[in-house]
Amino acid sequence: MASTSLQPLVKEIFTADPSAHVFNGRIYVYPSHDIPTPIQDNDNGDQYAMADYHVLSMDSVGSPVTDHGVVLSLEQIPWASKQLWAPDAAEKNGKFYLFFPARDKEGVFRIGVAVGDKPEGPFTPEKEPIEGSYSIDPASFVDEDGEAYLYFGGIWGGQYLALLDEAGKPLDSSDHDRRFFEAAWMHKYNGKYYFSYSTGDTHYLCYAIGDSPLGPFTYGGRILEPVEGWTTHHSIVEHEGRWWLFHHDTSLSGKNHLRCVKVREIFYDATGKITVTEP
Repeated sequence: MASTSLQPLVKEIFTADPSAHVFNGRIYVYPSHDIPTPIQDNDNGDQYAMADYHVLSMDSVGSPVTDHGVVLSLEQIPWASKQLWAPDAAEKNGKFYLFFPARDKEGVFRIGVAVGDKPEGPFTPEKEPIEGSYSIDPASFVDEDGEAYLYFGGIWGGQYLALLDEAGKPLDSSDHDRRFFEAAWMHKYNGKYYFSYSTGDTHYLCYAIGDSPLGPFTYGGRILEPVEGWTTHHSIVEHEGRWWLFHHDTSLSGKNHLRCVKVREIFYDATGKITVTEP
């Protein structure tokens, strides 16, 4: 398994922000697609100038990865001006939905949705973003009862979320080692809801546990220490009884805006805590 976690899933293109799901028994990964740009690194993230989306898939972790090519591009989206950042996907009634952030014509990040007949696309975008949407990093979660949820947030510290410390008190925005910044993800394990996220400027990948998909969530610990590069963004998925963490770093390029997706196995101890070493 060590070799799987060390090697990028694909090397032909730069990929980041992987959202992994299992559809029809196969693992599908919905990443952002990093591209070279002369734009210098800045706090607005202008260097992340992504202009289309690819879909990756594999029979299982470690098996050959298929790149399904461009499934949605900037010029297809009437309301968007630039920066197709971290996406996610969901299935309902045989249709597949790709949720994505992009800046609108006024430069404000909105969340859009595109629809396809297959998990690998292609996807046709709606003419307008989701009404009232804003910010970045949409993450979809469909519960066992069929109810669907969309989490989002980021840029300059994210938005409000009910994250509590071990004493039941809300985490303060100054708690940079534990507070929510971006890269929301939700998964369910043994009846509990695991909200995982990036702390942003401290680059930890953390998680919190709750009894409802709406929270509150009690801080549980770190999953991943800082990776090579400026950002960390991930997803967690179960396949054939094993749990996998998809994430990215800059080991393929050494540049913050040219990243590569990797995967490693995670585990749970007897109390439900997440660990990257088998108990």
